[in-house]
Amino acid sequence: MTRLRWNILIVLTLAVGLVWIWVNRLPVDRAQTVDLRPAPAVGHPAPDFTLTTAGGEPFNLADLRGIPVVLNFWATWCPPCRAELPELEAASNRFAGQVAIVGVNQAEAPAAVQAFATQLGLTFAIPLDQDAAVSQRYFVRSLPTTFFIDRDGVIQQLQVGPVTEATLTQLLKTIYP
Repeated sequence: MTRLRWNILIVLTLAVGLVWIWVNRLPVDRAQTVDLRPAPAVGHPAPDFTLTTAGGEPFNLADLRGIPVVLNFWATWCPPCRAELPELEAASNRFAGQVAIVGVNQAEAPAAVQAFATQLGLTFAIPLDQDAAVSQRYFVRSLPTTFFIDRDGVIQQLQVGPVTEATLTQLLKTIYP
């Protein structure tokens, strides 16, 4: 084949490819309305849940829609959890009313959790996942695990393991300006 024929073949192949992409693209109006099912994964809406807090009050994650949420799963027996709780409390105080810090306790007695929270001076919401059903729904395999959820209820980041002041500051930037 001559060089001219090769060039014509390449241009035709490129044109057919561009037409194929154009025809099979997702329309703009549909691209913005594609709904993802709630799932414990980045880019998906956070699964809703209702639990009772250590203080005996009802807690529903959907009630926090409109503000960013740091959703932390922890337990009193977990040393890395104990280490990060003061950082979460400091963030709760620093961003009061702007970012909700929520510490879901995993499968412990309410009295023990309340005593522990009082001892550490924790003031953020502590829902009790007494049967670990919410932890299972969020696929929490190790503690601590933290989800960073934006104003629209979409998970933007996930941190398995403890958060430090530096990592918390960095990850908060994904959900709060």
